[in-house]
Amino acid sequence: FEHGNRVTAYRLEPMDAKGLISQLADSARAAGKTLSVSTGEQRKSALNTIADAIEARSAEILTANEKDMEAGRTAGLNSSLLDRLLLTPDRIKGIAGGARQVSQLPDPLGNTLRQSTLPNGIELEQISVPFGVIGMVYEARPNVTVDAAVILLMSGNSALLRGSSSAAHSNEILVRVMRDALATTSISPHVIQLVPSDDRETVKALLNARGKVDLVIPRGSAALIRMVVDESSVPTIETGAGVCHVYIDEFADLDKAVPIIINSKVQRPSVCNAAETLLVHSAIAEGFLPTALKALHEAGVVLHCDKAALAIANQAGIPANQATDENFCTEYGTLEM
Repeated sequence: FEHGNRVTAYRLEPMDAKGLISQLADSARAAGKTLSVSTGEQRKSALNTIADAIEARSAEILTANEKDMEAGRTAGLNSSLLDRLLLTPDRIKGIAGGARQVSQLPDPLGNTLRQSTLPNGIELEQISVPFGVIGMVYEARPNVTVDAAVILLMSGNSALLRGSSSAAHSNEILVRVMRDALATTSISPHVIQLVPSDDRETVKALLNARGKVDLVIPRGSAALIRMVVDESSVPTIETGAGVCHVYIDEFADLDKAVPIIINSKVQRPSVCNAAETLLVHSAIAEGFLPTALKALHEAGVVLHCDKAALAIANQAGIPANQATDENFCTEYGTLEM
């Protein structure tokens, strides 16, 4: 800084994580005023604008994603994690399609949930309103960046998105595309804020930004969810851990059951809603399990069976392992069940 013959130098210190989260939350809350005065149709239109922009800029998104993929391969990420990280033209279309699906949902705001009249004549109504500023903490799937943002926007909430460092380039371009799209609407682009993922301290700061952040929602592994629930001073919504089950009842249509089992496990085993455990009613186990286990084995699935199921597998000549208690609470993300 020059003033006359005097030169003064200033050194800009990096903002600490707590200060950064505070700044992002303040910006998101101020921008949220544009959501609070928006109509359901305006929010729906904004989501469709986001979907169109994602498809139109798919080349940019794929270029950024390839940087994350290359870094992941260099870091030795396993095939399951790499598949979660990977974006393709079809997956980008799916992300845009998901935003359009959310736009078709009924407006969740302004609905009267309950009403009553007290003996003294006072009328009480419970009406749905937004939380305000919501932090999302999630792992290496960049599609969650868009999923979370559009669901929060549709429900009138501002979003603080904290994804994985392994998806940093993908998340950055997706947030940029969404914000650029919102800039053409009546809703401020600052209702979406990307929390830097290169410093783990930003997660701790987000979880403890009570008074700045109204709610935190974790999405990911059981370990991530447990960490958020245990360490957060901000209210949280605890989601499922991703150990998904398929149950075949004794009265099930068995011709439909096998394709459902194969699809739920094999189509894309790395995603959090892939099946990890198959439960079969004991009344049909002996007749049905050989068919189901054979189909899974032929699809390349490694089988871990309890004592009864293992006996059936052995009798049918289907390779299988003795299951442990740990097997039944494991999210594999691979071709194991």
